[in-house]
Amino acid sequence: MNTKKPNIIFILSDDQGMWSMGCAGNSEIITPNIDRLAYEGMRFDNFFCASPVCSPARASLLTGRIPSQHGVHDWLRDDNKKQEEIEYLKGMKAYTDVLADNGYVCGLSGKWHMGNSAIPQKSFTHWFAHKSGGGPYYNAPLIKNGVLYTEPRYVTDVITDDAIEFIEENAGRQPFYLTVGYTAPHSPWLNNHPEEYTDLYKDCPFNSIPKEKEHPDSIYLTKEVAKNVRANLIGYFAAVTAMDANIGRIMDKVEHLGIRENTLIIFTSDNGFSCGHHGFWGKGNGTFPINMYDSSVKVPFIASQPGIIPENKVCDALVSAYDFMPTLLNYLGIEDYEDESLPGRSFANALKGLHYEQDESIVVLDEYGPNRMIRNREFKYIRRYPYGPDEMYDLVNDPGEKENLLLQDNHNEKAAKLRYELEAWFNQYVNPEIDGAKEAVYGSGQINLAGLWSKGEVSHSCDDYIKESKNYKPYNLK
Repeated sequence: MNTKKPNIIFILSDDQGMWSMGCAGNSEIITPNIDRLAYEGMRFDNFFCASPVCSPARASLLTGRIPSQHGVHDWLRDDNKKQEEIEYLKGMKAYTDVLADNGYVCGLSGKWHMGNSAIPQKSFTHWFAHKSGGGPYYNAPLIKNGVLYTEPRYVTDVITDDAIEFIEENAGRQPFYLTVGYTAPHSPWLNNHPEEYTDLYKDCPFNSIPKEKEHPDSIYLTKEVAKNVRANLIGYFAAVTAMDANIGRIMDKVEHLGIRENTLIIFTSDNGFSCGHHGFWGKGNGTFPINMYDSSVKVPFIASQPGIIPENKVCDALVSAYDFMPTLLNYLGIEDYEDESLPGRSFANALKGLHYEQDESIVVLDEYGPNRMIRNREFKYIRRYPYGPDEMYDLVNDPGEKENLLLQDNHNEKAAKLRYELEAWFNQYVNPEIDGAKEAVYGSGQINLAGLWSKGEVSHSCDDYIKESKNYKPYNLK
């Protein structure tokens, strides 16, 4: 068995639902390279993001902390220079810091979206970053060698080109870690993707997408997409397939360089996404109030390293993005870093195909500002502070999450137990200075540090499309 420190390539897509992969059972979407990675390694069927929107989800992956510990509660706006320059994770140790302390050279190619994209952070020495959280696929704003420029080429290809250059430079030297942060398949979907990919879906019936009436709490994106649903579906599917082709380029390069055996490749997404699932387009903030449907919180997770991770296996353990940091460090045998404040548990044994018996009490918890979820194999309970409405779903008999059991009187005891477990867990881990349950997060973006860290300044924005919602009422959180 290879005992060298493995190289690590961490591929992170943007707004990709678990459902949008061939290896997950979707026969319409074309993902031969993601499927190849799954065949060469292990796919997790129940991997959940820590928050159903990009910035907090990414911060939780990187630090092992929940949003109420790192203070990123919503996607980060960069409307002005002050917002752009905030280092939201300043002073917090990321797993890349630990890797650097253990001899790794760390590189970023692509999306960052965790504050101040202009400067390298968290021990990254290679820094090729997207300036924003998303945007056009052509003429994207990118930062290279500290200089902001506009890239005319297709950004998915450009991110891959930079990633391959980094791999070539570091192959055979000290072990390397590389984040490949794609903006795909995040919007925009219309007129933003090469014809070689959109043409693949010209005749696609999109039977893999549920045909449901508009969700009563949907917001503007659903209404925009409704003007041409098919064209947007073509764009979303094309964005995934274009990304898949580029993942294939990375895999081929690693094999060509002769370093595949000693390279751990991981593929996941920051949060899920609905393309009409439940009758809306978007993720957690695709509705108001914010939703916690499985299509928003369940994401792909595939890991492969020949000779270490068994091939062509599917694991059904319930695991979360906040489990990733302890899992990765445990997998690498890095035992000199422990932080009891971190909520995650290592699932490295599952990755290696070793005995992994999950306690039946294991649950997955999510948060998005004052919206929190607890989920086990049987039930999901969603708590919304301070107003509600709360929700509970029977995942065994109602996997599509159609019937809110709290509208019935015979589930009060079960709901109370789940609510207790949820609140006890969060009480154990939250930093009261930035407790999300006390944050007025609407899904319109974060514009400052949270809670007491903001020093009295407004932390979160509320766009007009939220204020126009029948559900809107200002938060009064004390």
